[in-house]
Amino acid sequence: MLTSRPRAPANHLEIASVHNYYERLVIEAIMHTNERATSDSDFMADVSCVALNHLPPRYIRHDVDMSFFMSPTEREETADKVQQAVDHAIEFVLAHEQEKSEQDTVNIQVEATPSSNTKAPETPTSDSSTH
Repeated sequence: MLTSRPRAPANHLEIASVHNYYERLVIEAIMHTNERATSDSDFMADVSCVALNHLPPRYIRHDVDMSFFMSPTEREETADKVQQAVDHAIEFVLAHEQEKSEQDTVNIQVEATPSSNTKAPETPTSDSSTH
């Protein structure tokens, strides 16, 4: 009969070292591609999320582990995939911001326009039959 031995508790530091290999590459590519990313943390976060969602997850403990086992061709292909994902993500986020801005403008204009359900005050008319 097999018995399971209790496992030693995981060291928090060991778990904290686990990360997606593409995160650092994506952040570096964004910063080299778009100046806004250096000063706008929301933009950086939005672009990072969109780009990372277009790349396969590659969880590792040490970046060197991944790089060591990649050929120069694979490193180049990875860099190309990251740049394509970043380019797409920047376009996506900018387009989404533009759409939101346009919608906000329309909403402001609608709020400033009097409602068509509001009746204009009636003005007295002269009716010749009552005189």
